[in-house]
Amino acid sequence: MADMDVFAAMGIAGFGKKVSKKQLDAGRFDKNKRQEVCCQATGSPGALEEEDQHEAGPSRSMGPPALPTKDTSPDDDDGSDDPGPPPPPTNGSNFEGEPEFDPDQNADEDADMEQFPISHELMLKDHTKVISALALDPSGARIVSGSHDYDCKLWDFGGMGMSCKPFKTWEPAGSYHIHDIKFSNDGRRFLVVSGTTQAKLYDRDGEEKATYVKGDMYIRDMKNTAGHVGELSSCAWHPKDADNFITSSADSTIRIWDVENRRKQKTVIVVKSKERGTRTKVTACNYSPDGRYVAGACLDGTLHLWKTNSNLVRPDMTVQTAHTKGTETGSLVFSVDGNSILTRGGDDTVKLWDLRSFKKPVAERSNVLTLYPSTNAIFSPDNKYVVTGAGASGKGGKGSLLFLRRDNLEVEKQLEVDATPVVVQWHPKINQIVTGLTNGQICVLYSPQTSLNGAKLLLNKGPAKKPTIEDMSDALAAPTIITPHALPMFRDGEIARGSKRKRERDRQDPQKSRRPELPVTGPGRGGRVGASATQHVVQNLVRDTTRDEDPREALLKFAKVGEEDPQWTGAWRVNQPKPVFAEVEEEKEDEETL
Repeated sequence: MADMDVFAAMGIAGFGKKVSKKQLDAGRFDKNKRQEVCCQATGSPGALEEEDQHEAGPSRSMGPPALPTKDTSPDDDDGSDDPGPPPPPTNGSNFEGEPEFDPDQNADEDADMEQFPISHELMLKDHTKVISALALDPSGARIVSGSHDYDCKLWDFGGMGMSCKPFKTWEPAGSYHIHDIKFSNDGRRFLVVSGTTQAKLYDRDGEEKATYVKGDMYIRDMKNTAGHVGELSSCAWHPKDADNFITSSADSTIRIWDVENRRKQKTVIVVKSKERGTRTKVTACNYSPDGRYVAGACLDGTLHLWKTNSNLVRPDMTVQTAHTKGTETGSLVFSVDGNSILTRGGDDTVKLWDLRSFKKPVAERSNVLTLYPSTNAIFSPDNKYVVTGAGASGKGGKGSLLFLRRDNLEVEKQLEVDATPVVVQWHPKINQIVTGLTNGQICVLYSPQTSLNGAKLLLNKGPAKKPTIEDMSDALAAPTIITPHALPMFRDGEIARGSKRKRERDRQDPQKSRRPELPVTGPGRGGRVGASATQHVVQNLVRDTTRDEDPREALLKFAKVGEEDPQWTGAWRVNQPKPVFAEVEEEKEDEETL
């Protein structure tokens, strides 16, 4: 008996068979490929020829192509597991005629494509207004976005479906715009800074952990207030100490906070304006990579640097006219080596500063249209390029992403996007560029060859499972139980459509799983009085029975107590006349006769 027959007799006929793996579509990235990789390339003379080659050839998003094979072969019909001999090579003339298969001919193009992961894009659509803040966690698995629609949203690439929707949405500060969001270096929490005076701390799942105190607006000396008294503009985490962060505000201060102490800041840096006796708004702040410097950019155009090991009274380095007075500097970023600072001004300029010669900028790029004060500029992961957004010239027009060379800030590439880019982040681990646009969309740019995980995870899951007739019949046959007064996590319908993990998470949430309060049956039960003062008064009116009681009996029932303990009539008790009360017996006799 053959082995397979023995297995069949034992009821384990499928034992030893190789499990069939889910085959991913080889062209799954093609639908997210951009129609035009770059709209302008002014940095290299042969850029236009490279662009023409890219558009003429087939998609380059699939990695190294395999050799073409024949569709059918005579050996395929016998059902043998032997793969057979390899297919014969194709004609050499045809192989050389396709430029994408020649590594020598396209070496420059491959290097150019690997420099900027912009060949494909993924659009995340859920906000309704301009994206003003973006942050990625250190692993590149999650995105936190803030918008002018007052909402913060958490996106997770690993748990996201093809619908590309966030898994959590909340309003951190009511009807205030979100100004800045920063993830901590360990990725366990993030800060949210809005138009209020209080910064808020959240864990990576979006649960609020702390709200830091606001200061007293009637105190003139900013060093004597426990917190900010003006709207916040930006924040930054300490690069070495995960328990410290800084915030900047319109009250002309930069405050250093301890995560555990939400009642008062650790240190206050009071920024003095160049105009004597006035304050100036601090629009951006940041730490140097080694934590030795704190930098701040102000509304009056100045740029200050303080040493963290000093008393922080006077800045160590200052540039008075870094940007035009009255314009808000959107971002302030240090390079990896800590010797350069990149600023994005509201005066339509991008400037690069060297700390070793801090009086004048090393390079400057002008005429970069700025439409929103939170527009930023960043360094590329290899520190060779600078990335920033340029606004659209007209209403409803298309904006562009600028890739500038670091040494002279000349345009290397200009990428056209659907709307004006406001916030740009380039994650070094997943090698993907995340951009927040003015139309409320988040554009994730990536390359199938050089990018890792991130937006690629959505397409690696394969197509969604199509519902079968059995699934539909089971869903229709299931009884519908309507429980309108149940807790939201146990309610049937759209709310209870989530997964088991979501229900367990909601069960641990004290707000979602809070037991409804019991009704009040007396003056007070369980440490609570009635629902309102009106209800308490009404309950006492109902209990009042004095109108059904004889007033004479109500007064005489305290006569005996008054004789034994005369608290109020003890002074004239000696000469007090004795009261004589009428007899009640005659009234009783009259009632009997009737």
